[in-house]
Amino acid sequence: MAQNTAFSPKKTLNLRGKLMLLDTQKIMGIINVTPDSFYEGSRAKSEKVVLKKAEQMLTEGATFIDLGGYSSRPGAEDITVEEELNRVIPHIETIRFRLPELYISVDTFRQDVAQKALEAGADMINDISGGDLDPGMYDLLQKYKVPYIAMHMQGNPQNMSSKANYADVTLEVYQNLKNKTSKLQSMGIKDIILDPGFGFAKTAEHSFELLKNLGFLKTIGHPVLVGISRKSMIYKSLEISPLEALNGTSILNTIALQNGADILRVHDVKEAAESVKLFNLTFR
Repeated sequence: MAQNTAFSPKKTLNLRGKLMLLDTQKIMGIINVTPDSFYEGSRAKSEKVVLKKAEQMLTEGATFIDLGGYSSRPGAEDITVEEELNRVIPHIETIRFRLPELYISVDTFRQDVAQKALEAGADMINDISGGDLDPGMYDLLQKYKVPYIAMHMQGNPQNMSSKANYADVTLEVYQNLKNKTSKLQSMGIKDIILDPGFGFAKTAEHSFELLKNLGFLKTIGHPVLVGISRKSMIYKSLEISPLEALNGTSILNTIALQNGADILRVHDVKEAAESVKLFNLTFR
């Protein structure tokens, strides 16, 4: 079996006062309420479309949805806090009311957005900067005690492409996430999910190396989220478009499962859920 089991990570998340057991891998569906996210199929703006996407993802096997109002693709336009709030808060409120069984993650690196999102009914925060872009984020987490996805990135979405410089990408990402975990734990924040940040200030070669060495990151002792869905490491390597990258995504998601991924963050929930089911029928 290829899965790395040398170290057993934390296997529960406290969500709304209930313990979720991560005894099998979970799926997080991506919904972007932005006009410029790199994959057009993930974009949604109207309440009707967002709710329909969320309902479909729940039906297809998603445990979480990740709602993002700030495009983090390389070179993305910077927007104001007010614009980000206007994009995400109404949808959080609608989904919370209409789909109470679905857990809502909000993709933001801003403390103010995170706080308003939690007040509107979000369950967890997905921070592409791991706290680096807003020093108030950790204080907010200490207050609310919600699960937190800490991702590795260098720079910001506007300049990260120029910062893909590493002597040893696995070691440097590992040390960065380990340091963040230690700081969060010292503040009493326990429900931490680690994301190596595929494609964020990383070349395709860096991302493939991180995928190969995912088991090493798991030794930090927390669940690992993998978000490689339709990314450039797939479509540029295969010389295709993001629209054509579903098969490549399924292949790399399966490799991620073999190497110990606990959560798959994806555009295509049905296919990811099938990968999880077939993987577990084979290896469990």
